[in-house]
Amino acid sequence: MKKEFNFGEEKIDAHVHFNGLRDDLIRYGIENGFNFLSINTDIPFFPSIDEQEKVILKLKKEYPSHINYATTFSCKNWGNSTWLQESLDRIKKSLDQGAIGVKIWKNIGMSLKDEADNFVLVDHASFDPIYDFLSQNNIPLLGHIGEPKNCWLPLDKMTVDQDRKYFAEHPEFHMYRLPHFPDYLDHINARDTMLSKHPNLHFVGLHLSSQEWETNEVAKFLDTYPNTMVDLAERICHLQHQAVTDWKKVHDFMIKYQDRIIYGSDVIDNLSLSEDELISYMDGRYNMHWNFFTKDEAMSAPKVSSGFNGLGLPMQVVRKIYTGNASGFYSI
Repeated sequence: MKKEFNFGEEKIDAHVHFNGLRDDLIRYGIENGFNFLSINTDIPFFPSIDEQEKVILKLKKEYPSHINYATTFSCKNWGNSTWLQESLDRIKKSLDQGAIGVKIWKNIGMSLKDEADNFVLVDHASFDPIYDFLSQNNIPLLGHIGEPKNCWLPLDKMTVDQDRKYFAEHPEFHMYRLPHFPDYLDHINARDTMLSKHPNLHFVGLHLSSQEWETNEVAKFLDTYPNTMVDLAERICHLQHQAVTDWKKVHDFMIKYQDRIIYGSDVIDNLSLSEDELISYMDGRYNMHWNFFTKDEAMSAPKVSSGFNGLGLPMQVVRKIYTGNASGFYSI
């Protein structure tokens, strides 16, 4: 496949997961002008947080100019008297070792419960000391809060194939099947309460801040909270879906908020692909994204049911999305 995504300058894929100890993806990035931000995450089907940290520190030691990482903390012992101090100690140790931010995941809000069997969301007071520490030290918080709105719909009503596939494979997170769990707006409102309580917190709403279904909603979020950014990880297909029927809306959103949007692929390198398979996958993914942002022509994507036009963004906008915004906000 012809590579069309190298505009001759460094780019940053600011949302990947290095979950296995090999350097194939980093070497691919070096050859194609990409550096990476790997995001450690408290996910049951990922390696342990300690293992993720070991992998990334080994890779960072060998390739210090090409990889950065965000750390996280565990909710396993949440509610114990030692949990908060242990979490802060983990965060501080990771920051001392080079981490540039801290990630929270959807387990807060979708599985974590208190002693009364109530769901614990991101605005719970137990997390305030962590948010305060991050605010006081200008450390970004990266938040995967809730899920795409499709999560609360039956599979056949979801807007993109990506979500149908994911929630078919992970029914434990398919909220349509779990009406006694918090609903979509519960997560959005908890996010907003958290940010209102901590107005100086630098926050990245990962996955278009879980408002991927409507760029106008993402715009309202960015307008309301000036210290926030959003990333595009695994949600570009939702922009493509909206571009099928309202290209101008999506185009104008990207232009207006060009300083607030960060590119990320959400690629997980867990050693399940061979080197050739990984390279082929990255070529296809990066080319598709690049063409959507840079070309104003008819195209299609596997996760979108209808054709759409590329956005044809000016190159100065593309540079911000692929490089400048992540570099500035994360100080990398």
